[in-house]
Amino acid sequence: MAEEAPPLVRRSHQTSFYPQHSRWEHRYLRLQNMGQDYIFVRAFVPFVASVLTKAYKGSDDGNGDVEVILGGVAALHDEISWFKKEAFKWGVQLSSIVPQKANQEYCRFLESLISPEVEYTVAAVAFWAIETIYQESFAHCLEDDSKTPPELKETCQRWGNESFGEYCNSLRNIVDRQLEKASDDVITKAEATLLRVLEHEVDFWNMSHRRT
Repeated sequence: MAEEAPPLVRRSHQTSFYPQHSRWEHRYLRLQNMGQDYIFVRAFVPFVASVLTKAYKGSDDGNGDVEVILGGVAALHDEISWFKKEAFKWGVQLSSIVPQKANQEYCRFLESLISPEVEYTVAAVAFWAIETIYQESFAHCLEDDSKTPPELKETCQRWGNESFGEYCNSLRNIVDRQLEKASDDVITKAEATLLRVLEHEVDFWNMSHRRT
């Protein structure tokens, strides 16, 4: 990795992703929103698959981009299975869940990134940002002063663990490499895409806290 991250990457880490709620009160930790998260993850699968295709066509195979992203596709299978298991345990009927507006708009945004016209660099930035937001928010839930209820520790560990953090760093390495050789036009598109990811994340957060 370069000694200094590209401005796009630095900007994302300078942005406040979340309102100031108690740290453990992440959207996944509220059972009434489990179905919304499940809907989002199902929409996330074809998006990640499209990033894999773009990596195959647009990356230097020697850097291992395809293998890294393929690992994300495999993990999503386990993630969907986990949601189904948790829904059964808590009596949540996933098939009856109606997507809320913020969720619909986020899923439509993901679908727009599947287009072949969207450059690999742009899609990779979105993928990295989404995964990093998940990991960092759950990692906060595992901190000693987070006051996370014991019954939620397992859920936090699932997405806040160090292995997932290392995976997000691998995605960041991909983004760094792609941005270093990207044209000004592609960088502009990537910046706009990153900002839209952040906007959708805030909207999803607000939806989960019944503020939209």
